[in-house]
Amino acid sequence: MPKTLPENDALLPAAIGLFFTAILLLSCRLYLYGAGILVLLILLYTFSRRHRPVLSLFIGFLTGTALYQASSDFLFAFWDVTKEWKVIGNRSFLLFILAGSLLAIRLSGQKASFFAKAPDWRKRIVMPNHTVPLPLFLTFGLIGSVSIFLPLLFTDGAYPRSLLLYGLVFSLLNASLEEFLWRGVLLDYLQKNLSTVHAVIITSIGFGLLHVSIGIPLVFSLLFSFGGLFYAWVVLKTDSIYPAVFFHFLINMGMVLNGWIF
Repeated sequence: MPKTLPENDALLPAAIGLFFTAILLLSCRLYLYGAGILVLLILLYTFSRRHRPVLSLFIGFLTGTALYQASSDFLFAFWDVTKEWKVIGNRSFLLFILAGSLLAIRLSGQKASFFAKAPDWRKRIVMPNHTVPLPLFLTFGLIGSVSIFLPLLFTDGAYPRSLLLYGLVFSLLNASLEEFLWRGVLLDYLQKNLSTVHAVIITSIGFGLLHVSIGIPLVFSLLFSFGGLFYAWVVLKTDSIYPAVFFHFLINMGMVLNGWIF
């Protein structure tokens, strides 16, 4: 039987730091260094009992991330398709990360809820000093999300049908996979095994860092973490993944039409 490490408060921050570092390394295609971080996490899993559920999730997520990045590299290098289809393929490969995370959760003997239930429209959202009806809360979220379309007021507003169709496909695919991965799986699981604060911080920063993998500079990728905070807040307040998916879809569609993605 392997000996266990003392379960002190320093182990968890170290594991989280290694998790973020590995996401960045794999996103930059530094596979060897990323594999080294993965080995360290496996060692921590072997010698730690208290944090095994979280370490297992990190290992499954990063294994899926390596497959996601390698598959994307293969797609861009060898598939003779347009850039738009390559981006669709890249987003589809997020399924590798989702599968790796779900497998890790299954092996730990737990289940992911995905927050996959419709919002309770009679619910009142608790704010710091008052409560608001859920429809009003979502209305404010909708207003914030559609603000991404404001720059379109200063353009000609004529878009080819192919761009609109492509924007719909990309936005729906990307919003669904990213939300079910980060909020539906990781946020739910980390909230159960750590705390809500840990879950929100880890999923928001990780969400931002993974955007480095699609060529977004690190500084701007970290700004995406604020989007992760917003989506996590919406999911936790509504206890449903679907409003976050919808808001994410709107923002992605606006970014496509504004030319900020392609």
